[in-house]
Amino acid sequence: MWLVVLLLVVAPLVELYVIIQVAHVIGAWETIALLVLESMVGAWLLKRQGRGVLAKVDARLRANQLPTDELVDGVLILFAGALMLTPGFITDAAGFLLLLPFTRAPLRAALKRRFTVRMGRGFQFVSSSTSMGGSMGGQGESSFGSGAPAGGRVWEAEVIEDDQELPGPEQS
Repeated sequence: MWLVVLLLVVAPLVELYVIIQVAHVIGAWETIALLVLESMVGAWLLKRQGRGVLAKVDARLRANQLPTDELVDGVLILFAGALMLTPGFITDAAGFLLLLPFTRAPLRAALKRRFTVRMGRGFQFVSSSTSMGGSMGGQGESSFGSGAPAGGRVWEAEVIEDDQELPGPEQS
């Protein structure tokens, strides 16, 4: 709850304060021009980084590998774009930091660790760098396409076409 209040009330007030202080130092029109220039550079960088990540996702999928890092990068780039849309110097600076690959990497690693901890062992196959359908190599770990999670059961089933009637309990 406090985070929401902080983001919706305090952050815009801080942004407005910084914009006013910059306008006092360099002038109002120059501040507006600087904000527009930041937005243009941010949009160009956002487009470039977004296309790069999409190309990496495509390459990983064509190699039958899970594009985990690339998908997390895509989410971070999307968040950076939202920050860049918000007028202000602080949000633009945070957006620029998320758009740079070398500053995005530590945050990506932290997010993957957080998701792995929150999801438990069922998320391990996504955080690995093995190919789809390959073996994890570890004992008791699951693999994407292995058929069953670690310690789980495998249920055999038969696919029935939609136009066929399903047998009822009395027909079994």
